[in-house]
Amino acid sequence: MSTSTVRPGLRGELWRRKPVGESANPHGPRLERTIGTFQLTMFGVGATIGTGIFFVLGQAVPEAGPAVIVSFILAGIAAGLAAICYAELASSVPVSGSTYSYAYATLGEVVAMGVAACLLLEYGVSTAAVAVGWSGYLNEAVSNIFGFSLPQALLYAPFAADPDAPTGLINLPAVVLVGLCMLLLLRGASESARANAIMVVIKLGVLLMFVVIALTAFNGSNFSDFTPLGKAAVGTAAGTIFFSFIGLDAVSTAGDEVKDPQRTMPRALIAALIIVIVFYVLVAFAALGTQPWTEFEGQQEAGLAKILEVVTGANIWGTILALGAVISIFSVTLVTLYGQTRILFAMGRDGMLPPVFAKVSTRTGTPVNNTIIVAIAVAILAAFVPLDYLIDVVSIGTLTAFVIVSLGVIILRVREPDLPRAFKVPGYPVTPVLSILACAYILSSLHWITWVVFAGWVIVFLAFYMFYGRKHSVVGRLQRGEITPNEIPSTKEH
Repeated sequence: MSTSTVRPGLRGELWRRKPVGESANPHGPRLERTIGTFQLTMFGVGATIGTGIFFVLGQAVPEAGPAVIVSFILAGIAAGLAAICYAELASSVPVSGSTYSYAYATLGEVVAMGVAACLLLEYGVSTAAVAVGWSGYLNEAVSNIFGFSLPQALLYAPFAADPDAPTGLINLPAVVLVGLCMLLLLRGASESARANAIMVVIKLGVLLMFVVIALTAFNGSNFSDFTPLGKAAVGTAAGTIFFSFIGLDAVSTAGDEVKDPQRTMPRALIAALIIVIVFYVLVAFAALGTQPWTEFEGQQEAGLAKILEVVTGANIWGTILALGAVISIFSVTLVTLYGQTRILFAMGRDGMLPPVFAKVSTRTGTPVNNTIIVAIAVAILAAFVPLDYLIDVVSIGTLTAFVIVSLGVIILRVREPDLPRAFKVPGYPVTPVLSILACAYILSSLHWITWVVFAGWVIVFLAFYMFYGRKHSVVGRLQRGEITPNEIPSTKEH
């Protein structure tokens, strides 16, 4: 008898779902709604442009040659299909937590925790990776302006994937960047959104400057051998480039802090997607027109700035671009750090993590504990782990999240066809199916080692869920009658 009751009970616990109504109007602590459409769009652009275009060309171009333009378009199509699916779920489940919250409402608790593992890995690693890339542009700007370079010991991690790559003691600029972003986020969401919007406008202006100047040295012969490494390499490069589309997911982490989220979030997602793809393709095309694809090898750090210096024969334009990149990548780090803190907040509010993650400051209206904890973890990762080990792991987390979102659209359409939706995916069900297939294609091109690391992390996270989250889940406690909705604490501190 005990066996027959335990097994269904365990199965019921693993697959229980958070009602869509409760997801959209959660019990417990809440954040303040202060972010409008323009600022939210700038969140998406800010978290995306900068990561990919400012230093991923040095990795992606050697993987695919001039055909990397197709890789950008392929990654953009996959991201675009997923963004459309995000827009529908964001209008239906307008809450912080991104794909974790969507999976909880559509697929069940255990899937939501698996998705959370993807998201936390994705955001933590991407923030560290971007901070690592920031160091190169900062050093370039310091060198051009003041005539000296920062010490190598303070610019690089103690080891590198490439035996010929430089090493040091600690990537100190990366740690400083994370610390500055943490301080800004602690001031409040509206202040952070305003600062990010200013930085995004600057970065777009700098990238337009690069395109105009680079096109003056355009050489069509650089595209003559368009696929020197074969067609399969295009997919491999697309997997690397997908690292840069994390910003689209960052928009959906702000659900609790957006004004009129049912309308604002879909609009911001689509607008950010269009801006990102246009700028990525323009910059990649202009950069490839200036030099043979083989010369991109090793240009991960301040690559675009070096291209401008070669084209113009003067340091001034490269210096301007390097300074623009310093500001630009600051905004990427700010938004991805923000995104992870809000995912942790949603999980803490749901009881899937200890209550410390659900605490909200009465003074700033932000999850202060989450911001400090995440900043410390990311700073350690950025200080001591080289960029080479990080990018593909981010891609697999992003792609998995995109697949879950696309699947969630289909499930929610079937399960709750009459649910109010401010935005509906056009071309349903073809669009979400194509999104799943596109993401699956890019996933299939990733190295097996990436899969091993990813699987290991998810298993560890699910083990934590089995021992902690499953027992402390607010949904579970409500179902068992241990608490009532009115007894869920509205956690405030300070």
